[in-house]
Amino acid sequence: MAAIPTTAEACDSNVPLLASGDLRVLHPIFKIYGQSRAFSGPIATLKVFEDNVLVRELLETRGEGRVLVIDGGGSTRCALLGGNLGQLAQNMGWAGILVNGCIRDVDEINGCDIGVRALGSHPTRSYKKGVGEKGVAVHIGGTLIRDGEWLYADSDGILISKCELSL
Repeated sequence: MAAIPTTAEACDSNVPLLASGDLRVLHPIFKIYGQSRAFSGPIATLKVFEDNVLVRELLETRGEGRVLVIDGGGSTRCALLGGNLGQLAQNMGWAGILVNGCIRDVDEINGCDIGVRALGSHPTRSYKKGVGEKGVAVHIGGTLIRDGEWLYADSDGILISKCELSL
């Protein structure tokens, strides 16, 4: 597997992409969880609100190195991802998960060999109604994120790119 470029290196070497908007930096609002401090991959998007049924459904599919981007509407009233789903994501080959919302079972998620970014943690579980949309464009952290784009994350931040970056 090729080395993941650091987000700082990616920004420094792709100034024209930053200027054009083909490479975007998310606002620094996400906390770092999981054992993979740096991760990247093609994006699968999901839009839900305080309901994680579709999160489980998507994580039950083969991740193949993808990153699940969950737009939970920024809700901090419940968790959309917990330890069981973190373990499922690891087992199914997902590279990481970005949650515009909260997670729970932080110690369990921190034991998983995936990267997770979320607004914070909350002990309450979500509803189970199965409402949401897969594969739609979502607006998170000050940027529009489309299914199939690429996410790069490390300790410095999170980048969204229209295509895979090569360094």
